[in-house]
Amino acid sequence: MRKIGVILLSGGLDSTTVAAQAQKQGYETIALTLSYGQKHLRELESARKIAEIMGIKQKVIDVSFFSNLAWYSALTSEFDIPRNRQDEEIARDIPITYVPLRNTFFITLAGAFLESEALHLIEKEHISPAELDASIFIAANAIDYSGYPDCRPEFYQKMSDVLYTGSKLGTQYNIAMSIRTPIISLSKAEIARIGIELGAPLEYTWSCYEGGEIPCGECDSCRLRAKGFAEAGIRDPLLTRLQKEHKIA
Repeated sequence: MRKIGVILLSGGLDSTTVAAQAQKQGYETIALTLSYGQKHLRELESARKIAEIMGIKQKVIDVSFFSNLAWYSALTSEFDIPRNRQDEEIARDIPITYVPLRNTFFITLAGAFLESEALHLIEKEHISPAELDASIFIAANAIDYSGYPDCRPEFYQKMSDVLYTGSKLGTQYNIAMSIRTPIISLSKAEIARIGIELGAPLEYTWSCYEGGEIPCGECDSCRLRAKGFAEAGIRDPLLTRLQKEHKIA
C-alpha cells in the first residue's frame, strides 16, 4: 500500500503532534502551511522550523486574500482577542477568534493538492488505485477547544463526502480522500503526552494568538495549552527552551 498524507501544519502543538503520528504510521508526508492573512506570522516561522527538524517536505502557500473575505475574526482583523477567560467561559460560545469557514477552506485546498499528487501516481506512475491510501491530516480537536463548529467530527464526515463526490479520484477511481483527525477526541493533556512520547519538536511549536518572542499566556489558546501540560505533569518544552535562551525568567 502506497500511503501519502498531506498534513495541515500550522506550527502549533496539535498539528505538530499529528505530523509525528502520520510519520509513525508510515505515510509519505507533505506539510501544507497556509498564510491566510492572519495578523501575525509567528506560527509560520514555527511551522517551517518544525518541518525542517522532522524532515517533512513542506509547501508554504500565500492565500492571504482569504482574510479580506473571512474578516470577522480577531485573527484576521483588529478585534480584541479574549483574555484570561475561565474554562466555562471558553466552552460557552463561539469566540471572536473563530475564522469564518477557515477549516472548510483549508480542507478544500489540501484536497486539491492531495488529489493532484494521487492522480499523478495513478496516471503517470501507474500505481494501482487499489494500492493507494490518500489522506489529509488535520489537528482538529472537539474536547479542549474554543467552541469552533469546524472542529466537530460530524463536520469532517460531511467534508469527506464532499471530497469524494466532487473529485475525479472519487468518481472515476473510487478512492476516498480520508480526512484523518487523530486527536479530535483527546484532551490537551493527552495530546501533550503523545507529542512527547513521539519525540515531536514541541519546543518550537507556537499556540499563542499573539506574535512576538514569548507567548502572551492570557489568550484562550495559551490557557488551554498551559492547562494541558499542567494536567499531563509535563513542563512545556517551549517554555524550557525560552528559559534557556534567557527570553523568560
